[in-house]
Amino acid sequence: MLLIAGLTLASIFVVSLMLGLGAHLLFPRVSLNSAAAEIAVAAQFISYVMVATFMVMLVQGKYHVPFAKAIRWNWPTIWVKYLGLGMLLLLSITLASHFLPMPKSTPFEQMFDRRRDAYLIAIFAATLGPLMEELFFRGLLYPVLARRLGVFWGVVLTSVAFASMHLPQYGYAWGVVLLIFLMGVVCTIVRAVTGSVASSFLVHVGYNGTEMLLLMLATDGFRHMEKALAVLPR
Repeated sequence: MLLIAGLTLASIFVVSLMLGLGAHLLFPRVSLNSAAAEIAVAAQFISYVMVATFMVMLVQGKYHVPFAKAIRWNWPTIWVKYLGLGMLLLLSITLASHFLPMPKSTPFEQMFDRRRDAYLIAIFAATLGPLMEELFFRGLLYPVLARRLGVFWGVVLTSVAFASMHLPQYGYAWGVVLLIFLMGVVCTIVRAVTGSVASSFLVHVGYNGTEMLLLMLATDGFRHMEKALAVLPR
């Protein structure tokens, strides 16, 4: 688990550095700050593909079974209810945010300053982001913790690790991270109860996808981000 986490961080850093250097050499007149969001998303995409490939090879090499079977990727029959649970979870989290101290601005929100960046990040947040996070946290980390410490601590510690990963994105604001922890608890409980990472993935997609859709609608296609207060947890 530490190897995969270290590989993820290292690959994102190295790929970001290489993309930034490449962009500077190919487009010297373009400020890297103006392309920061594109570089960040591209770096994460490339890194996630590399790490996912490594995860598949590692798991299949160790257990000698297909990757999907090893991590319990069991697609639910009534999959739409898990998307609905994700949507309901977002509404509940947004309501709860009104009772917690929320920052006026976070590094994550600042990445939505330009429409092109906003659409790129929104697509990533509703697709590859949830997929990789569920594969790692609910597919690999949770089973290890649950076997060693029991289901309760497996759920709690997986959710703590999940929330901690988002600390830099939200400026280390404890109110936001607490809400992300609660979201992680729900996803991990779904994984524990259903025995399916695909189910927790659908909850995650329902949560992120609904948030991005509402944000897009509330800001007139990311044109007026000052209206984001109505959607983003505050």
